[in-house]
Amino acid sequence: MIARTQPTFVIVGAGGISRSYAQAFVQGLPYQIVGVADIRLESAKDVAAMCNVPAYDNVDQMIGELRPTAAIVCTPPSTHPEVCCRLMEQGVHVLCEKPLAISTDEAIRMAETAQRCRVVFSMGSKFRFVADVQKTREIIDSGILGDIILYENTFAGFCDMSKRWNSQPAISGGGVLIDNGTHSVDILRFLLGNITELQVVEGKRIQNLPVEDTALIFARTESGAMGNIDLSWSLNKVRADFISIYGSKGTLSVGWKESKYKLADQKEWTVFGNGYDKVAAFGNQIKNFGGAICGTEELIITPIDAIASVRVIETAYAALRSEKWHTVTPAAQFRRTTISQHVVSH
Repeated sequence: MIARTQPTFVIVGAGGISRSYAQAFVQGLPYQIVGVADIRLESAKDVAAMCNVPAYDNVDQMIGELRPTAAIVCTPPSTHPEVCCRLMEQGVHVLCEKPLAISTDEAIRMAETAQRCRVVFSMGSKFRFVADVQKTREIIDSGILGDIILYENTFAGFCDMSKRWNSQPAISGGGVLIDNGTHSVDILRFLLGNITELQVVEGKRIQNLPVEDTALIFARTESGAMGNIDLSWSLNKVRADFISIYGSKGTLSVGWKESKYKLADQKEWTVFGNGYDKVAAFGNQIKNFGGAICGTEELIITPIDAIASVRVIETAYAALRSEKWHTVTPAAQFRRTTISQHVVSH
């Protein structure tokens, strides 16, 4: 196993999300990034230039030359099992971007490889590392909101997916449900515990994609709380918040620019955060992962959490395929005599 006192990192995969990780390193972390690799060398060079590190188009060559302690994997989901397991077999700790895998079996294989190779393994899911989301969990756990009844989450905005791998099922594993939905269910599990049952309804396909571009998830947690999740690439649901929590004693809102809560017996909202800071979230995630490698922190997203996330999404697709609707009889089909009898009897 490769061992260093202070972890050194490489990024594998130089797509859009890798830039956020690179920016987090640039803005200051206690760990050093030493290289970037992508099968497209020009893409690797673009991201590597942000950090002033070498670029590669061959991962094995990068690992052999730089001997990093840890890798952040930002390749498409279909490649995650092969890429991550190959890295772990070389003794490299792995932080793999969400969605971790397309199937539960693949996720388990990755976790088992990490255990066998004795490396730290985690899934990247930035919203767990947003300060306001972490504070929300503290507020919920304090009990001041009472029993939590409803969780609402919206990730819905216009985005042309026609030329992106995220809408190619063989690469992505699905559409908006596995893409944005992975964030949604991970936040729900983080705040309110395991998801015990769910239903999924697909909306009208607007972008003529081979995958769903709008979907609704209805879920229930082991505590009995309900979840209502709106996902779309084809509509812009304008909201100041992206998470709303409704309890028997108060309401909480996690917003893009401000987070607040209001108790039932209070007139005013209490502001507890400044909203969503993307780069800070990525930085917090890397620091937690690095701390776990050093043995100074516990992983916030454990391999069990990562597997559970994949399993929930896998179940969501099964629910989507078996979607059942109950027919509502049109009012015009009621017999006049039946209506008359109903009126008389009451």
